[in-house]
Order: sequence, then C-alpha cells, then structure tokens
Amino acid sequence: MAESVVDPTDPLARPRALPQAGIDDRALLEVVDFTSDLIRLDTTNRGAGRGHERPAAEYVAERLADAGLEPVLLEKARDRANVVARVPGTDPTADALLLHGHLDVVPADPAEWTVHPFSGEVRDGVVWGRGAIDMKNMDAMLLAVVRAWSRTGVRPRRDVVLAFTADEEDSAEFGAAYLVDQHADLFEGCTEGLSEAGGFTVHADGGLRLYPVAAGERGTAWLRLTARGRAGHGSKINRENAVSRLAAAVHRIAEHRWPLRLTDTVRASLTALAELRGLTPPDLDDPGFDDAALDALLGRLGPVAAALVAPTVRNSANPTALDAGGKVNVIPGAARALVDGRVLPGGEAEFNATLDALTGPHVDWDYYHREIPLEAPVDTATFAVLREAIEHFDPGAHAVPYCMSGGTDAKHFARLGVLGYGFSPLRLPPGYDYAAMFHGVDERVPVDALHFGVRVLNRALLAL
Repeated sequence: MAESVVDPTDPLARPRALPQAGIDDRALLEVVDFTSDLIRLDTTNRGAGRGHERPAAEYVAERLADAGLEPVLLEKARDRANVVARVPGTDPTADALLLHGHLDVVPADPAEWTVHPFSGEVRDGVVWGRGAIDMKNMDAMLLAVVRAWSRTGVRPRRDVVLAFTADEEDSAEFGAAYLVDQHADLFEGCTEGLSEAGGFTVHADGGLRLYPVAAGERGTAWLRLTARGRAGHGSKINRENAVSRLAAAVHRIAEHRWPLRLTDTVRASLTALAELRGLTPPDLDDPGFDDAALDALLGRLGPVAAALVAPTVRNSANPTALDAGGKVNVIPGAARALVDGRVLPGGEAEFNATLDALTGPHVDWDYYHREIPLEAPVDTATFAVLREAIEHFDPGAHAVPYCMSGGTDAKHFARLGVLGYGFSPLRLPPGYDYAAMFHGVDERVPVDALHFGVRVLNRALLAL
C-alpha cells in the first residue's frame, strides 16, 4: 500500500502518494561498514592548510562510481580533495537538492580514548572513532542511500547533488569555499541543501522526545586582537604596556553581557517548545520580553529543551588564545590574542560596534576568519517533509526548529542561493550526550542510529 507524505510542490502541503521504495538490508549493512571504513582513514585537519582528505575522497568516489554515478574529484591543493556527483531526477524542470558532508575531522589523542580514535571499531552495537558523529556517519548514510537507489531502480523527483568536502573543520578554503568560487557550475539548479547537524534525539524532561532540525546558524567571527605599547625593561614603570592593554581588553570582552536578540528561527523554536510543554507561547515581540522573561520561560521548558535555545539568543565573543612577550624582564611592544566570535543573523553591525568599544583606543582588532550567519524558513513544505520523515519512524516524537550556535559548510553554499537545513538524522538512546561527541573524546555512534538515519533520509529525500 502507498504511504502518505507531504507534497513539497503543493503550497497547502497536502499529502501525496509515495510508493514503498529505497532501503534494503544491504543498505543497513553498508552504512555501518562505510562509517567504520571512513573513520579508519585518518583525515585529520590540523589547520593552516595541513590536511589530508584524499584517501576518504577516493573511497567515496569509488563507491559512487559503483552506483553508476560520475563523481568528480577536485583539489585546490595536493591531497585536499573534494568529491561532487549528481543523481539525475525524473523531473528535469525541478530545482535540484544539495546534500553535503565534510570528510575532514579534528585531531584526536589516542592516549585519551577508550578505543583508538582511528580504529573504526564496532563494539557492542556502537561504531567508535573520530568522525563517528562529525560527520563521517552522514557521509556513510548518503552513500548507503544513493547506492540503494541504484540497486532498486529508484530515482528521486529532482536532481540530487552530492558534495563531500575538505577543510570544513578549519576555514573551508580547500573545500566548500573553493567549490563555490571555482566550480559553481556543478551546483547548477540547487536551491536547498541538507547537511549536519540536526534530526538527532534529545530526551527532555517528562519523557518528551525532541528532534531539533537546524534552520539557522550563527555567523563565524574569528578575531585577531593586537595591542601596541612602548617596549622597555621589566623593572621600569610603563603606562603603555601592551600586555596590560591586551589583558584589559580581553577581560572586558570576556565579561561583556551581550543583549538579547531573538531571530526568526529562535522564535519558532521557543514557540514550538512552549506548545509541547502545554504552555501558552509568550508574545516574543513584546518590548517587555527581556532577559528575565526569557530565563523564566527557559526554566519552564526544562534544562534539556532550554539548552537547545540558550546559546543562540545573543551574539558571543570568547577569548581563546594569548601571545605576548617571551622574557620575564622585557616589556614587549606588542601583544596579541584570538577571540572566537559568533554573530546572529542581523547582528553584524552590533557586533562590530561592541568590539570597537570593548577593545578601546590601544587595541586593534580584525577578522581572522569570517562567515555569514544563516536562516532558512521553517513554515515551508520542505521543513514539513523533514519533520514528517522523523516522526514517521519515531512515533510520539516531535521535530522542532533550532538555530546552531556554530556553523557548517552551508554558509558557503548559501552564496549560490542554497537554503541550508541541518538534517543528519539519528535516533539516540537516553543518556547519550550528542553535543559532547563533537570534537570530544570517545566519539561514537550507535549502529541502530545509523539504520534509523538511512531510513529517515531515504523517506525525506524521495518526498522532496
């Protein structure tokens, strides 16, 4: 019997019939094997151009070619490889859909891990290793889905463009930024994209199961601070000490309380969470809705649900590195610091003006790396499809919109007009700390979660 899903071409989002199709037993085996194999390929990105994604790119390209696709490997620099392929749809007039995942991972120290971070070991129903969540699991799910389509003769309605990128864990200079700048033609027709990090289970108070689907990202604002002063002997009084000036500026930045700013995505998230708690959603446009009102609302939502929203209700700036001097009895003429800033959509002007004020007249600042904030609409048939796919395979759960505190490659593809959603679905057990897996020790993903993700992705992609 045909199933009923949301038709994204219908402005009223009426159901349409979707034939049973897609995932077979082999796909469920492959997604585990692919995740494990990709983890074993050490693609650590150490920043400053030091990365090695080529082995993973070749692995991905080979499996795409086995599925009858024509993958293209592209490098801006030696070994910094990306893979792009297109799955032709049945409707050549339809907009294309972009699916992207990065192949690089952050460093991992084996001495800190229970299982070697590049073993890809499958133990007690869990795949262990760096990239198990961020994000070789999603890469594996995409491979498993499109290969299943090839075996079973399934074609999506619209073209699906697959992009497996380098360098997401640093500046994306060798990855998505390079592809957008130099190979935009490969993404012709793409209007929407799916990638990390959304569609994962959050077990909230009272047995409430949430699946946050990302529809926004704060912008990246990595800053370099430079304090100038008068060099001199450490034994002399010096009112123009660059170290002191820098320390004062860093302290002001760290202590600053950024004002409350609610974006459309955060408003939608707060409203949905309030309704699921049986609360009357507050008037978020009321000038009286201030920090105290937000704190009261978050308290009623419960700590787990509140944690989805709290990091994205304001801009932020966190000092992360200091570099000054080198000898105890020498006052240097300059001192430097790095600051990790994150900016809400529409918050760039406020951010710049605030940094000017906080750094003061003796400390200069500039952008070490900068990427735009993003928002995608949630009152659309596309978001409804993503919600339906999750709730179909986990009845009683609720997909809700949220804004990511960090950023993804979606920022770069947005320059091509692609609306990005974070949707790498995983059904996770209670007690599993999803957020701690990102760049953390003992990163791992349950096998059952990968199976769930493949099924959900397949359903959503065919409906889209």
